[in-house]
Amino acid sequence: MKTVGYAAYSSDAEMVPYHFERRALRANDVAIEILYSGVCHSDLHTVNGDWGPQPYPLVPGHEIVGRVLEVGPEVTHYKVGDQVGVGCMVDSCQECDQCAHSEEQYCRHGMTPTYGAPDRISGEITQGGYSKHIVVREEFVLRIPETLDLSRAAPILCAGITTFSPLRTWNIGEGSRVGVIGLGGLGHMAVKLAVAMGAEVTVLSRSKKKEEEARSIGATGILASTDEAAMEAAAASMDLIIDTVPVEHDVTPYTPLLDIDGTLVIVGQVGPMKGFMSVPMIMGRRRVAGSLIGGIKETQEVLDFCGEHNIHPICEVIRPDQINDAFEVMSKGDIAHRYVMDMSALSVEG
Repeated sequence: MKTVGYAAYSSDAEMVPYHFERRALRANDVAIEILYSGVCHSDLHTVNGDWGPQPYPLVPGHEIVGRVLEVGPEVTHYKVGDQVGVGCMVDSCQECDQCAHSEEQYCRHGMTPTYGAPDRISGEITQGGYSKHIVVREEFVLRIPETLDLSRAAPILCAGITTFSPLRTWNIGEGSRVGVIGLGGLGHMAVKLAVAMGAEVTVLSRSKKKEEEARSIGATGILASTDEAAMEAAAASMDLIIDTVPVEHDVTPYTPLLDIDGTLVIVGQVGPMKGFMSVPMIMGRRRVAGSLIGGIKETQEVLDFCGEHNIHPICEVIRPDQINDAFEVMSKGDIAHRYVMDMSALSVEG
């Protein structure tokens, strides 16, 4: 299948149009026309080479919403015309204990990311959602509820599941007290999801400049980490803190906010973190943990949850040829929304 997308040819080059071919359908494959592709901070990190050398040319994108064009003869759950999604992974061994527990993201043999990794069968490098089409094995295709706006659903497949999974893992519900560090693309989804689960949610930020935005999506307000008196008064007031900051930072100021047996979960920064003081952890049996997206079953759960509760990411829809401008804005700091590309402007014949 001939297709077109936007690719990076090196770590210091702008994204440019790229014509390439998707594989012929295997028996259990689903071919998808991509309608919308979310833009994740991980995409920027990856194409910049922040996480190591990449197999350029590289087409990023792991927040994919589209329509089924064709299915292989062994596909049973999808048909032509279905509205579907693809998230951060497109394959796993399907045999280990983690895959059996529907946690393919922790596959013992390594899950296959949606872009920038060798296909488990052919060895060709996977290319992501900044493109017109994609071919994915059925087990990694997700159903998009009819109640969701397709133009705003794509970020649920990364920002949504990345914040939903720790909320589920740590049993957040009615009466839970949740802190969310950062009100960017991940943070605002964490707030919306936790509020819908019945939690009392406080945004943690360096300043209160986004307080109106935080309150508008259900948070009680913002606790400024630079306000020492306010931080001290809030000690032991939270059961779970979701840390969405996508760059290296110090978690020391936040751990005293956790109640006994509370947990701070890092979902933003992938890489080095500054050292932290162990005293608050030891004295309060507090924990610092990490969490990676979620399995396919849980990703379908968050899509259905968002459909049921009318939860949509805050999105700015752009054209694919505006991706470099979007990357520039993202590189300068947190933005309280997600960019989503409308892929209708892409033409294979162009």
